[in-house]
Amino acid sequence: MRLQAITWERLGDALAERLLDLTPADGGPWPRVAFDGAPAARPGELASRVADALRERGLPSLTVGTAGFLRPASLRYEFGREDEESYYSGWFDTKALWREVFGPLEPDGTGRVLPDLWNPATDRATRSPYVELPRGGALLLHGPFLFNHWFPFDLTVHVSLTPGALRRRTPEADRWTLPVFARYERETGPAGHADVVVRADDPRHPAWARR
Repeated sequence: MRLQAITWERLGDALAERLLDLTPADGGPWPRVAFDGAPAARPGELASRVADALRERGLPSLTVGTAGFLRPASLRYEFGREDEESYYSGWFDTKALWREVFGPLEPDGTGRVLPDLWNPATDRATRSPYVELPRGGALLLHGPFLFNHWFPFDLTVHVSLTPGALRRRTPEADRWTLPVFARYERETGPAGHADVVVRADDPRHPAWARR
């Protein structure tokens, strides 16, 4: 992929335009989009930009972050607060994501999605109400390691950082996660899986490439 410079505003518009013509692979009415990236890459900010651009075009969407589907602290920290294997494969409640997010958006689903399940600050259930995504509305899911779970995405976006940029933009307290993201790059190769790759080393000047 050859990266080209772009502004965040133009990128949001371009992705929204692509979604206008996107037909879900399963024949259902709800396109599902991945915004994959480390927290330091801020994939949720791009998802929000796309949601705004879709709203301007009259298309509803629902932005969901995997941070709202963390497992309880007793399970996340079973092997310590900085256990790399747990962070890679055990922090996020993927079963709940399948049940509460992807299941309702299957072709015969209700469209009633739970936007979040767990509050890590209180370590309690959020008790958020279900949100009904209208037919034709897009799910915009953001978070790390999204390509490791066989989620049924119709469009995939990977927000990438070089190792140096990832280190600079990751808070000191979270730098123990850096080897985990290196492992994800090595084992999964997210840029090779994504339909769209966004390089965000300089948050003011992104670049992108698309298949």
